[in-house]
Amino acid sequence: MKLDDEVCLCFHVTKRKIMKFIRLEKPRRPGQLSECYGAGTGCGWCRRLLTRYFEQAKASGEIEAEEPTPEDWAARRQQYLKTKDD
Repeated sequence: MKLDDEVCLCFHVTKRKIMKFIRLEKPRRPGQLSECYGAGTGCGWCRRLLTRYFEQAKASGEIEAEEPTPEDWAARRQQYLKTKDD
């Protein structure tokens, strides 16, 4: 994922916004990332990645997560939403 790719597809929150929020606001818990334009509060799909970003930033100050492509991310979310509704 590039900086301007969306991590939270429900609220169109980009990786850049999340990284900036972590750097400036210094959240103490992963759940506080929801204060970044509502990230993670819609369908819930992005919560694992948000938590990974939080933990990596806390440990090393940088986010180095291996990430899917934006297209793969959106496709996996569609599958998640299908199974969530069943």
